[in-house]
Amino acid sequence: MGKESVVLVPGLFMGGISMAVLQRRLCECGFDARRFSYYSARLSPAQNAVRLNDFLWTVHSPVVHFVCHSLGGLVVRHLFSRFPEQRPGRVVTLGTPHRGSFVAARLARILPFRLLLGASLREGLLGEAPPWQDARALAVIAGTRSLGTGELVSGLPKPNDGTVAVIETELPGMQTHVQLPVTHTGLLVSPIVAHYICEYLKSGAFPEDQKEQKGDDAIGGAGAISFTGTGNRGPAGAAAGAQRRDCDPSAPALRR
Repeated sequence: MGKESVVLVPGLFMGGISMAVLQRRLCECGFDARRFSYYSARLSPAQNAVRLNDFLWTVHSPVVHFVCHSLGGLVVRHLFSRFPEQRPGRVVTLGTPHRGSFVAARLARILPFRLLLGASLREGLLGEAPPWQDARALAVIAGTRSLGTGELVSGLPKPNDGTVAVIETELPGMQTHVQLPVTHTGLLVSPIVAHYICEYLKSGAFPEDQKEQKGDDAIGGAGAISFTGTGNRGPAGAAAGAQRRDCDPSAPALRR
């Protein structure tokens, strides 16, 4: 049986290269990590989901997980809504505004910003992505260090990661949710976040889940961490995307 694959789906304007550090850490964790790049503002999340599904045929692992940053999580929601027959795996979203983005909604009122955000607003950042009705396990990681584009607008609910509010990351049907002391961009480079992702993909549980089951105290040394588990540990499923065939972070991600 070959390695399990992890598909990394970046956020708005980020490109696959933004996932390079996380990719390397997941490779070191034993996964075949691959990056997917897409036109985040030119095409809608639904359109990018079609391209992502097309690319799945190039990934041959028996188990395929998703790790999605911000807008990438909405692309994956569209993927599973339209193409639910995927291989087993788990899904982790990092700072994804599942309930819609307060910052994007405010900026979209201003024509230049609305044009800049483009198609990402359609069934995406304004909160109209399909509901999560799949039986796959989905975990959410939210940041609580407030530093980012949210400073451009006033009123972003707290706590937040500087771009997305913690409450915006919650999704009905998620298995578990944890808050870590990182910024929106920091979710991509934090070793603590990478550790949480690795543990979840391997075991179906965050460190707090595992400690809770053993009756121990929560994991220490990670700063201010808040954890919510739903206890819904169903099977997971995912798909693979634009890829790095040899798990080499120096290779360019493919754009579909």
